[in-house]
Amino acid sequence: MAFQTEGYIDFAGFKTYYRIFGEQKDNGKLPLVMLHGGPGFCHNYLLTYADMADRYDRQIIFYDQLGCGRSAIPHQEDDFYSTDLWLEEFYVVREALGLDECHTFGSSWGGMLEMLIATHDDEGIHSMVINSSPVRIQTWLDEAKRLINYLPEHMQRAIQTAEATGDYDTPEAQEAIAEYYKRHVVGTYPPFPEFHAQSEAGMGECYLVMQGPSEFVCPGKLRDWDMREACRRIKVPCLAMSGTDDEGTPLTIKEGVDCIPGCEWVLIPNAVHEAHLLHPDLCMRTVEEFISRHE
Repeated sequence: MAFQTEGYIDFAGFKTYYRIFGEQKDNGKLPLVMLHGGPGFCHNYLLTYADMADRYDRQIIFYDQLGCGRSAIPHQEDDFYSTDLWLEEFYVVREALGLDECHTFGSSWGGMLEMLIATHDDEGIHSMVINSSPVRIQTWLDEAKRLINYLPEHMQRAIQTAEATGDYDTPEAQEAIAEYYKRHVVGTYPPFPEFHAQSEAGMGECYLVMQGPSEFVCPGKLRDWDMREACRRIKVPCLAMSGTDDEGTPLTIKEGVDCIPGCEWVLIPNAVHEAHLLHPDLCMRTVEEFISRHE
């Protein structure tokens, strides 16, 4: 099993937790930095990719973005959280861990963070895997509504009621959300795998601030997210990865692929948003094959 280490990095008056699998070796393989989703879902659900350390002799680095998981902090006013906070944190983590050169992998919001990184300061980043991330939030929301229309009618009504009342905890709403998650997000009904459940348990209040009460609405600070023009300036080699049954639908992902110069795209058959849960070997192989071309 790969050597593991963990620790904390000072950031914004708090501590950012990191966890590293494998050692950096003189084998021509650069570290891969994993950026989790949410914002606020923490790193645990991505731990499938830790196996890349043993499989490919590559160092794999996770960290919990400030405000969730083991980087949880006390309640903050809404103005504390912003995309700029986690953008700055990324560079602080890189500097603290000596990651002058690396690859990145971003899941969902993590891929959105990659778009910010690539259009802000991409020095030393050899490639990026953007895993099911919208370049425009309204497309994501429009597609979510379309997917909801394929649920049984009573579930559609339950979600409509939850959105109208703000109460997503009714048995009817929970049943509908579980069905949506099975079809498009996790690929199974609850109980979810332990490491996924750990991510849910570690979710921070920042999700409500940035996104909102559910995957289907976005009244939070990401409501105006639109990187279509900015992404045309990206120079880092990029791979988009998503699933055929993903809540990040092919239409959503293609919109970003069309904006990022030279962006490649792998569409994984019969896969949902967290494709690595049910298709771990294919996902790891896809990532490794891409980033190994850009060492």
